[in-house]
Amino acid sequence: MAKTLFDKIWEKHVVKNIEGGPSVLYIDKHFIHEVTSPQAFKGLEQRGLPVFRPKQVVATADHNVPTLNQHLPIKEELSRIQVQTLKDNCEKFGIELYGLGHPFQGIVHIIGPELGITQPGMTIVCGDSHTSTHGAFGAIAFGIGTSEVEMVLATQCLMQSKPKLMRINVDGELNKGVVSKDIILYIISQISASGATGYFVEYAGSAIRSLSMEGRMTICNMSIEMGARGGMIAPDETTFNYMQGRLFAPKGEEWDKAAEYWKTLYSDADAVFDRELNIRAEDIEPMITYGTNPGMGIGISGHVPELNEVAEKASFEKSLHYMGLQPGEVLKGHKVDYVFIGSCTNARIEDLRMVASFVKGKKKADNVEVWVVPGSKQVEKQAVEEGIDRIFEEAGFMLRQPGCSACLGMNEDKIPAGKYCISTSNRNFEGRQGPNARTMLASPLTAAAAAVTGVVTDVREMLQEQ
Repeated sequence: MAKTLFDKIWEKHVVKNIEGGPSVLYIDKHFIHEVTSPQAFKGLEQRGLPVFRPKQVVATADHNVPTLNQHLPIKEELSRIQVQTLKDNCEKFGIELYGLGHPFQGIVHIIGPELGITQPGMTIVCGDSHTSTHGAFGAIAFGIGTSEVEMVLATQCLMQSKPKLMRINVDGELNKGVVSKDIILYIISQISASGATGYFVEYAGSAIRSLSMEGRMTICNMSIEMGARGGMIAPDETTFNYMQGRLFAPKGEEWDKAAEYWKTLYSDADAVFDRELNIRAEDIEPMITYGTNPGMGIGISGHVPELNEVAEKASFEKSLHYMGLQPGEVLKGHKVDYVFIGSCTNARIEDLRMVASFVKGKKKADNVEVWVVPGSKQVEKQAVEEGIDRIFEEAGFMLRQPGCSACLGMNEDKIPAGKYCISTSNRNFEGRQGPNARTMLASPLTAAAAAVTGVVTDVREMLQEQ
């Protein structure tokens, strides 16, 4: 019988099927951080339970960490307590921690792939919705709640109902200036922020195959923003080339054996999905959001919808009021105050290289503050070794230290109230980047163009001039 990629991995990890209920699913890797783990560890202590398989748990500090002066004590009390609590719990339960100052510290969904911990065919969970990032390697990866974090720590298993399956095919050639972030923002704008609710999504097609692993991770990262349980892409030579030689990837004979299995991880030609969508790559232009959920996105040459073009008028008007925008307004040329390049969506070395290549020899606009936050100590190190830090410094961009930073208002990097920030992160909810901050999601290229011009800009025009 024909099987999807998801089916093949799921079936291999089911420990037990409960009749009329969920399945008990074995979890290969469990990533934890300082925000969603304290209550889980407390639950274990109260029940007198150890962590069942500590070697399969990887911890890092990312959400609450400052991105300046990481050698100093954390100023914000709650952040300091959470980071210290993670350290204490990892010591108590025998878990490897990549904390502040460790050469492997960084955003949880960036360090997994770059260290070779994330591998095809795995089941991966973390108490963080953007765990779907790891699906780019052909893994079943999804976010879980704190009570589920405790369940996995205690048993290395999880109760899960099998989701419906969707395949999104993106075929054709991408236009100049269009990158992976634009693909996923376009898809979400087409099917809405709830259009994939109840589904696990597989991305396929020639445009997806043409992407680097970094690009694929960006796509899978934002699957959750259209309501999906997770996203995944079948592994191929691009995947294997990225992984080979990484610290925790298999070596020698173990590599050969693993690669042989990984090559079986694809959806069979006649596999059936519950829903299938087809998208032409040529239809996608640089994207930007105008509202307060990631589905409220438009092509850079477009305009904010008119009132008669939307179904839910009340929430649409509320969103525009928060953003200080009008129906029918063109965003191109709109003033920008902050540019944030970072987050688990776009803080990999490829993202920083892309921005550096674009801004080399240019200066930021006087009215804009630009923060570039690498996703990990490894990315930061590469940026320095490649001279990217000097390009940013000359352009007036601030290269900070690794962390989730201004993706979410949970640390010191907040956008001031009423200010507009073009952000390469994944969410533009009200207050996401700080109380009353106004967020426009875009690709690293579109963000870089805004940093240089001071306004929302069609990067294609600047690329043509170059």
